[in-house]
Amino acid sequence: MSEVVTPEWLGAGLAFRCTGCGDCCTGAPGFVWVNAEEIAALAAALGLSPEDTERQFVRRVGVRRSLFDLHNGDCVFFDAERRNCRVYDARPAQCRTYPFWQAHTESREAWDAVRRECEGARESSPLIGVEEIRARVRENARARERL
Repeated sequence: MSEVVTPEWLGAGLAFRCTGCGDCCTGAPGFVWVNAEEIAALAAALGLSPEDTERQFVRRVGVRRSLFDLHNGDCVFFDAERRNCRVYDARPAQCRTYPFWQAHTESREAWDAVRRECEGARESSPLIGVEEIRARVRENARARERL
């Protein structure tokens, strides 16, 4: 894994608190990449075997695997009525670490794009320190290496 660089623009950290709005789980279709460990965790949360979980909720994209999207682009595990994740405690690293992905933290412009889309990334949110940001970026990078 390449070393996580901490850009100077991060200063003491970034303002963020998940509001639970679900906007990062909905909208345009996309990819929520999962590895075998994450599929097993989802299976345990759902009371299914990893094979059944993969068959019901995961699609192949080349050699990688991603959670299904619903017809409207929402994540297959997003509960639209409650506006929350049905497998929150077992959600994949990509979800756990959002918005602290390398692409979002490499420049002020990239973070500003997140702030325009994510209500939890407002300046009034609590500050997440640089070391915590680095830890989340590393966690996401490690999970992606195991895809």
